[in-house]
Amino acid sequence: MDDTGRTRRTTRKAPLVTTTATTDPPLEGAADRRRWLALAVVMTASFMDLVDVTIVNIAMPSIQKDIGASFSILQWITEGYALAFAAGLITGGRLGDIYGRRRVFLLGMGGFTVASMLCGLAGDPHLLVAARVLQGATAALMVPQVLAIVHATFPAHERGKVFGLFGAIVGLGAVSGPILGALLTQWNLFGLEWRPIFLVNLPVGVAGLILGRKFISESKAPQALKLDLVGVVLATGGLLMLLYPLTQGRELGWPLWGHLCMAGSVLVFAAFVAYERYKTRKDGSPLVELSLFKVKSFAAGIGVEIAFGIVCGIFFLIWTLYMQIGLGWSPLRAGLTGIPFSIGVSVAAGISVQKLVPKFGRKVLQAGALSMMGGVVLYIWETEHFGLDIAPWQMALPLIVMGLGMGLIVAPLTETVIAEVPREHSGSASGLINTTQQLGNAIGLGLVSVVFFNALDEKKMAQGQAGEAFAGAFRHGMWWAAGVLVVVLALMFALPRKATAPAEGVEAVEDAAAGDASAGASATGKETAATR
Repeated sequence: MDDTGRTRRTTRKAPLVTTTATTDPPLEGAADRRRWLALAVVMTASFMDLVDVTIVNIAMPSIQKDIGASFSILQWITEGYALAFAAGLITGGRLGDIYGRRRVFLLGMGGFTVASMLCGLAGDPHLLVAARVLQGATAALMVPQVLAIVHATFPAHERGKVFGLFGAIVGLGAVSGPILGALLTQWNLFGLEWRPIFLVNLPVGVAGLILGRKFISESKAPQALKLDLVGVVLATGGLLMLLYPLTQGRELGWPLWGHLCMAGSVLVFAAFVAYERYKTRKDGSPLVELSLFKVKSFAAGIGVEIAFGIVCGIFFLIWTLYMQIGLGWSPLRAGLTGIPFSIGVSVAAGISVQKLVPKFGRKVLQAGALSMMGGVVLYIWETEHFGLDIAPWQMALPLIVMGLGMGLIVAPLTETVIAEVPREHSGSASGLINTTQQLGNAIGLGLVSVVFFNALDEKKMAQGQAGEAFAGAFRHGMWWAAGVLVVVLALMFALPRKATAPAEGVEAVEDAAAGDASAGASATGKETAATR
């Protein structure tokens, strides 16, 4: 809210979405400058979060070589962040509503900065994973406040301009992350190897804390939902019971306790659903609004979000390992190879939202799934045909096809999923969408043990033919990605034919789209966020 108190704020029953209405003209002078400086601070925080994920992916092989991280540790470096981020998103939004958005935002930014320092100083793989989990948890405090602060600071008629700036920052973060990570890793500044990819957050975080404290105005929700910490514990516990044995199982020889643990996760998830029903009856503040799943298109849409997150979680990690360990490419060469993909995403996203979706509806998303499948199959063929001599320019065609397909999906997906949700639940639905995207990504990263590392040819590895072993495992993982895309395509038939936002819910839908970008995908290759 601005300093004069002339902005009147109203809220829906939503964890991550707060609306602002005003009839006053824009502020001028010092107050106007303050709110634009506040916007710069929260945008910087979103940029820092986006870059952090993509910057880490490209440095994975260097991290493995420097501190002796196992393959499962490499998974947890990204998976731990995504899981902590997903588990805390809705709760982080509610904490801001209850205790103040600026206070929680600064707490999250401070924690994220400290966690970045711990990542950069970590000399042990397990300490690095712990620091990454802390990063994800503090990002879950920081990121949900961004749009809430925008709503409390800017009147409705100015938010289009604000979201335009926000989209540009998101796009810049998605494209620049891999390249910046490649440069910082390859330059080996001060002999620090990969560590500058984390330490670069320190000056940015400190500046953000100083400026945020000075320029961001405090705001709270007058009737915020209560916390559901029991729900968070049950959901996180169930996911850990599923993902830990899935990730570690290959290295441990798939022990019996791992299978029992994964089976037990089903019981924990059942307990979670039962508790959410009880929480709804008790105070109407469940972590997940289960009634949303009575809307067929929303339930199918959540399935699409999770399955699509799984595809991204699998692809971006195995792609990096294939290029740098399998083909022996430098981080910079691998980072530059991804540029055609990012361009394809951005171009298709703009066209899909502005021209294609209003005319063709869900067919655009289905075309995107088919295009991604085509790109995946073409990529598989090229890696087999050209072998270890494949060049970046030869990868450009399948990457462009995949990027175009992803752009057709990610930009309009949120609006399509939320189209038939009752307007009073549109905010809760958007928060759940943000969370499930991250969960899908975490599950995909966990599955890398099965679809990639388990497929590595041990004989070829022992004979010094690591390149061929990694290329074969990459193709195996890509076939899995293609199979999950088939599931994505099938679920899309349950989405609304036309993605028309519900009355009085348009603003919430716009926020969900922007929120996806700020929460974005994650170790999933934040290139997807560039389309929001």
